[in-house]
Amino acid sequence: MNKELLINRVIAILSRAGFIISERCDIRPRSFDLAARRDNVLLLIKVLFNIDGLNEETATEMQFLSKHLHGHPLVIGEKTRDHSLEAGVVYLRFGIPALDISTLNDFFIDEVPPLIYAAHGGLYVNIDGASLKEERIKKNISLGALASMLGVSRRTISKYEQGEMAASVDLALKLEEIMDRGFAIAVGLFEKNYSDTQKQDTSERGITDILSLLENMGFDVLPTTQAPFDAVSISTSRKSQNATILTGVGEYTSTMVKKAHIMSSISEVAMTQSLLIIHGASKTKNIEGTVLVEEKELKKFDDTDDFINLLQERRRKIKVS
Repeated sequence: MNKELLINRVIAILSRAGFIISERCDIRPRSFDLAARRDNVLLLIKVLFNIDGLNEETATEMQFLSKHLHGHPLVIGEKTRDHSLEAGVVYLRFGIPALDISTLNDFFIDEVPPLIYAAHGGLYVNIDGASLKEERIKKNISLGALASMLGVSRRTISKYEQGEMAASVDLALKLEEIMDRGFAIAVGLFEKNYSDTQKQDTSERGITDILSLLENMGFDVLPTTQAPFDAVSISTSRKSQNATILTGVGEYTSTMVKKAHIMSSISEVAMTQSLLIIHGASKTKNIEGTVLVEEKELKKFDDTDDFINLLQERRRKIKVS
């Protein structure tokens, strides 16, 4: 299956599962391909034929964006190294969960969570230690007896019960057979284990001065390097606290118009605002949900709340028209 077909299948599954989905981020570089939301769950999805194609820089930005947009990074792929991803198994790449298309379908359509994760040396499951201990005592099986049945040490059983050690898949199946019930815990796809916030150097891209205007106004400006926008700007004002703005900078060109369309789509899904700051003259005040502000106009503002009011007013005009 090529990447195009894989992306289409991801979109089809998420649509069936009730997600609203952004347009594809088809400009380079891109740290994610799709944004999708269902209720309070926001996903930033990267689709790769081989999940080993995810590099550390891209993974770091996916985590960075997920943190500040209150979402979760996810990689969908088909292969790792020279073999196919196994169904029902979660693979981790730089701390980001990676799944195959059938595992995605099982989780979001059939509501069957994955129980197995891949780690160095094989496939493992986490054990519900409290339930294991309770069942062992209930069946009057000693640590030593259970260890002997499984062919492991008493210390290993103790670590299972204390939640300090995962079990191999084979061992977990053998344990299930002995105890006549399973103890595997679902793999947490949405655990927030983000790396430290990145702080990118934007000087070579000629946007530092523009972004500093927003910082001086009172925004916390967090530059990006691979997203279809140049920064995430977050209001620190009490009145408009946590107002999050996807922020782009550049001249009014056909490329910028395309960028604005993608930003509008992502912003709608991520429930943020979307802003393009234009060097020179702009031909319009907005493109879909993205508000365009000329650099000279931006310089007139020195208050966060006043500027956010401008953005909201222009967005209201979009809805009215």
